[in-house]
Amino acid sequence: MQEVSLTQGMLDIILEEAAKNGARRVTQVDIVLGEMSGAVDHCIQFNFEYLSKNTPAEGAKLNFHNVAKKARCLDCGHNFCPSGTLWQCDKCTSSKLEIVSGSELYIKSIEVE
Repeated sequence: MQEVSLTQGMLDIILEEAAKNGARRVTQVDIVLGEMSGAVDHCIQFNFEYLSKNTPAEGAKLNFHNVAKKARCLDCGHNFCPSGTLWQCDKCTSSKLEIVSGSELYIKSIEVE
């Protein structure tokens, strides 16, 4: 359900930017979507198709750039891809971690006519 309001927010930004630039139509949107963002690309796609009807963004192609979750151990500095529910460094087994990627969710670019 969160994807509806999330997609509406993205569509508002897309339409605002298109209007600022005098665009007649939005043709393509690149979206960066982290694995831990809580958003699902096919749900955003579905909602975008519905919400963009009768707007300059109707029919725009959405390109999703998925970003995997990665962490850095604060004890040894090792970067790794955590898995499972108990995250710990696969080098030194420390659980003192910093998330370095995977929570992203933003519009990277908008192509217009």
